[in-house]
Amino acid sequence: MIDHRRLGRELELFASDPLAGAGLPLWLPAGAAARHAVEEYVRELERRAGYRHVSTPPLGRRELFELSGHLGYFADDMFPPMALGADDELVLRPALCPHHALVFRARGRSYRELPLRIAELGGMYRAERSGVLGGLSRVRAISLNDAHNFCALEQVGEEVVEILRLIREAHAALGVRPAGFRLSLRGPGEKYVGDDAQWARAEELLRAALDGVEFTEAPGEAAFYGPKIDIQVRDAAGREFTLSTVQLDFDKPERFDLSYTDASGARRRPVMVHRSLVGSMERLFAYLIEVHEGAFPAWYAPVQLVVLPVGDDQAGAAARLARDALAAGLRVEVDGAGSLGSRIRDAARARVPYAAVVGPREAAEGAVSLRLRGGRALDPMPAADALRLIGAVVADRGPALLPAG
Repeated sequence: MIDHRRLGRELELFASDPLAGAGLPLWLPAGAAARHAVEEYVRELERRAGYRHVSTPPLGRRELFELSGHLGYFADDMFPPMALGADDELVLRPALCPHHALVFRARGRSYRELPLRIAELGGMYRAERSGVLGGLSRVRAISLNDAHNFCALEQVGEEVVEILRLIREAHAALGVRPAGFRLSLRGPGEKYVGDDAQWARAEELLRAALDGVEFTEAPGEAAFYGPKIDIQVRDAAGREFTLSTVQLDFDKPERFDLSYTDASGARRRPVMVHRSLVGSMERLFAYLIEVHEGAFPAWYAPVQLVVLPVGDDQAGAAARLARDALAAGLRVEVDGAGSLGSRIRDAARARVPYAAVVGPREAAEGAVSLRLRGGRALDPMPAADALRLIGAVVADRGPALLPAG
């Protein structure tokens, strides 16, 4: 069976070490390269959609999480406070929303700023029990693609629809295959904040945003502060889990006394929309490694091109090609050790999308012979054309290794 933990070891994407601690994976250079490419893509997607990125600390004073409600409703999943003094305790945050509420209230806000979309790829921590930890799918240190959109009530429906559109766009680029949409609601016997009228209004807004979308209802799966839309995926073993989410929250704006000035000059309370386009980097890559079997789309493959000189006499031409590829923004390596056949097999095992063979004829003519992941060999072409081909595929962010048409 396909297992991201095994592939992660074989492809040197991530590692675990008892000295680092359970649930605290180490991203190796190959895994970090793929992750950074995805992070850059998501940030740019958000920027073009009107998000403003911030950077906030992964811990805060105990009082912050008492105010947010996390210590009252989520304490079992949090690490113990760290006492620095009699009245000074710091807590590793289990979520980013308290800090983003502080960003909103850093100064007065006007209705003209809304929706105010605050985004961050930030760290948070969950005190998961050691028995449930495994690979990247369940960890204690989480790097979350998160955002909080502060809206007027009348803006919420349109905002949620646009968030769902962005999620679909990101999923298409990454190769995510959603298993379904779930409307997560309150359930009996659980602790929730807010009054019934707020919950009813929030559920009504989310149902309206899902108009025309097939979904299932999941009582008891709501966040403690509000209902949510969860986009589900399945791992290689068929287990379903949430990757992306949109959540409505009337509670945090009340707790943090958030407000904006409306057109009449009156003070009004915003609605807080929590959303994650692709979830945490850890859980996302646990899924992506399995769904692609380590053969990522070219745009976020750790190494996009490996240059293979046939012999020592072609080393100079191979180095020039690698420099040109780097200048073109590609992730490239040169492999000149061992037989050409063994190096081609090594590139295939590493799931490198493109291998550029440089023999005596290619070196003399400034050409390369490209081999695609999967074994297809292309006719020799000028090196500049090969780099343009790869660049076009990377820019397209599609699954194919040749440009469309």
